[in-house]
Amino acid sequence: MRMLVLGAGLQGSACAYDLLQQPGVERVTIADLKRDRLPAFLEPYVGTRLTLAQLDVQDGAALRDAIAGHDAVLNAAPYYFNLEVSRAAVAARAHCVDLGGNTEIVFRQRELDAAAQRQGVSVIPDCGLAPGMVNILAAEGIRRVADADSVKIYVGGLPQHPEPPLNYQIVYSLEGALDYYTTPSWVLRDGRPTRVDALSELERVTFPPPVGELEAFHTGGGISTLPWAYEGKVRTMEYKTLRYPGHVAVMQPIRELGLLDLAPVKVKGREIVPRDAFIATVSPKLTKPEGRDLVALRVEVRGRNGQRAAWQLLDCYDEAHGISAMMRTTGYSLAITGLMQVDGRITAPGVQTPDEAVPFDAYVAELAKRGVEIREI
Repeated sequence: MRMLVLGAGLQGSACAYDLLQQPGVERVTIADLKRDRLPAFLEPYVGTRLTLAQLDVQDGAALRDAIAGHDAVLNAAPYYFNLEVSRAAVAARAHCVDLGGNTEIVFRQRELDAAAQRQGVSVIPDCGLAPGMVNILAAEGIRRVADADSVKIYVGGLPQHPEPPLNYQIVYSLEGALDYYTTPSWVLRDGRPTRVDALSELERVTFPPPVGELEAFHTGGGISTLPWAYEGKVRTMEYKTLRYPGHVAVMQPIRELGLLDLAPVKVKGREIVPRDAFIATVSPKLTKPEGRDLVALRVEVRGRNGQRAAWQLLDCYDEAHGISAMMRTTGYSLAITGLMQVDGRITAPGVQTPDEAVPFDAYVAELAKRGVEIREI
């Protein structure tokens, strides 16, 4: 297998590392606009099975050239490139998988279905943690529970040792996290897709020690297209982000005061985007190179007849390799899906979401091989 990873950031690097652990992978190419972003855990592979390439994914011709000779494109670039990367992969007859991040773009990727089928390739958006892992679990729960009534999904990337005032550290793009804090969330209410405000409907959720009690609230994008896939079939479905108690009490006033707005304001005669200023100000304080993270996840499906299916995950920073829990759960999920596309465990060509395409048992087993243990509860 010859695999192209787009993006040498946190998730792309974890994806590449996982691919390099698989004996069936002959070569991995990481393509990024910046070639100096490689983490230490990938350096031993450079020049053997790992190749570095400089690439601007906005350059269509260069992107097509980069894809040539690869079996699959594993896209960890920012979400706004997903559609064009998918188009280029289909044209080059390469499988394509990405981390999602924008539901509207996923619907546009769906329009490539006929072309992907003609080319005999698979395109699967939304293959990270949320969306991604949670979609696969939710779909399995709905299959198992006759007459499914409610689906509740909780996910959080958290510091193992929280520090006030936010009790949070950056575990992926802060810009992306703030998008989710300011974008309404799509849920199912009475079987119909409905929008609810981000940071709303706060509740408490308890996990086993050492995590304990967390707060959960709506954020955008976490389940992507699931509300439309199960419209009229499931009464209630919702996704909530997990944080340590007190997080929303700080973030909601920050949002309401306009500090996360995208419309420029004038400051001493110069136009400044409030969110850009906020990110520049808080990023150094929330970036903790020595910090250790964890990922907490719970998916619960209940039926009208009282049946229940539920799964839980607690994953922690990999001390041996210096790979965060968020990188493991997101980047490894991306890698596993790409491997399944190429080795034939995902058989149908075309554009499908992970809940439609990814085989549940094989996916969970692959995660377990990597020490990412999803436990039925």
